[in-house]
Amino acid sequence: MAVGYLVTVVSAGAIAVLCLLPVRLPGPLFHVGYRLGLVFNELPFLALYGLAASTVLAFAEGDIATGADRVAVALAGVAAVGFAVVARRGMRTAPVVMLALDEALGSGTARRRRPPLARILLRPVLRRRRDVRRVGDLGYGGAGRRNLLDVYHHRSRPGGGPVLIHFHGGHYDGGRKNTQSLPLLHRLASHGWVCISANYRLRPAASHPDHLIDAKRVIVWAREHAAEYGAAPGAAVVVAGSSAGAHLAALAALTPNDPAYQPGFEDADTSVTAAVALGGYLGAYVDGDPATSPVNLVRADAPPFLVAHGDLDELVATENPRALVRALRSVSAAPVVYIELPGGHHAFDLFHSFRFEALIDGIEDFAGWVTGRSGAPSGSR
Repeated sequence: MAVGYLVTVVSAGAIAVLCLLPVRLPGPLFHVGYRLGLVFNELPFLALYGLAASTVLAFAEGDIATGADRVAVALAGVAAVGFAVVARRGMRTAPVVMLALDEALGSGTARRRRPPLARILLRPVLRRRRDVRRVGDLGYGGAGRRNLLDVYHHRSRPGGGPVLIHFHGGHYDGGRKNTQSLPLLHRLASHGWVCISANYRLRPAASHPDHLIDAKRVIVWAREHAAEYGAAPGAAVVVAGSSAGAHLAALAALTPNDPAYQPGFEDADTSVTAAVALGGYLGAYVDGDPATSPVNLVRADAPPFLVAHGDLDELVATENPRALVRALRSVSAAPVVYIELPGGHHAFDLFHSFRFEALIDGIEDFAGWVTGRSGAPSGSR
C-alpha cells in the first residue's frame, strides 16, 4: 500500500472539508482550520496541483497496485471535487460585487474586468508590481515601531492622485503593516493612488482610544506628506482596514475632527472621503463599551462605506457587519455598499485570488465613484 500517497490524499481531503465547512467553535481544530483556510480557501489551485502531482508520481512509480491504493486514488478525486467547489465559490465573487455596487451606487457603476489568470494561477503570493515603489518605516508619532507607516506610490509619481490608508488586523493585540491587503495597495498605487499601510499601538500596552488616536495621526500625516509621493493637494482620503483594522477605520470615519481623539492636534482635519471595511468585527471594542461600537456612532453626515464580509467567516458572524450596514442606511445620506462574499472565510485579502481580485475591482470602482463625486482627484484609471 502507498502509505505516503494515502497520507497526502487524506490530508488534502481534510483541508477541503475545512474550507467548505469551516469550524467556528473554539478549540484546536478551529485554529488548524482557520490557518489552513487562510491559504487554501483562497488558493485551492495549490492543493489541486499537489494532488495531481502526487497522483501522477504514484502511478509513475508503480505505487498504485492494490485495491486500497485505488481507493486512495478515488479519494483524491473526491478531494479534487471539493477544491473545485471551493474554487467555484471564489469565482462567483465578481457578479456579487458588481450587483452590490450597482444597487448601492447606480446601474453601470461596476466595470466588468477579466481576472488576471496568470497571476492568480501561477504567482498568487507575489504581490509586488514593477511600477510601484514602497517607501518603508516612516514615522508619524512617538511610539517607536508602532507608529511607523509604509507608503506605496507609482514610480513616476504622476501627481494628482487620491490617498488610501489601510490598517491591519490582529484583534488589537497583534499584526503589523505590510501583511494584509497588499494586492489592493499595489493595484491602486499602480493606478496613481498614494497608499499607506500603518502600524498602530496594540494591547496590552495601549487600549481604546489609543488606537484611534494613532489612526487620526496617520490621517493628519497623509494630509501633510502624501503630496510628496504623488497625491494631489487636498486629495480625497479613503480609510480602509482588515478585521480589527476595519473596526478602526470605521471608528475613524465616524468621528471626524473629534477633539476627544485628537489630543495635541485638535484643530487638524481628520475627516475622510470614504471607508472600506474588510472582514471586520464592527461591534463594541474588546472592553464592551458601547461607545466604541461603530453602530452607535452612525451619523447623517457619515461618508460612503463599503463593507465586505465572507459568508463563512469563522471569527465574525455576518450579522455583525450587517448591523452596521443597517444602522448606516437608516441615518446616513451617503450610500453604503455591502458585499457578502460567497464562500469567504475571515481573512480573504492576503493573496491574488479570484475572490480578492474581484473585490479589488469593486473597491476600485467604489473609490472612483466616491472621489469623482467629491470633486477630488480620482487617480489614473
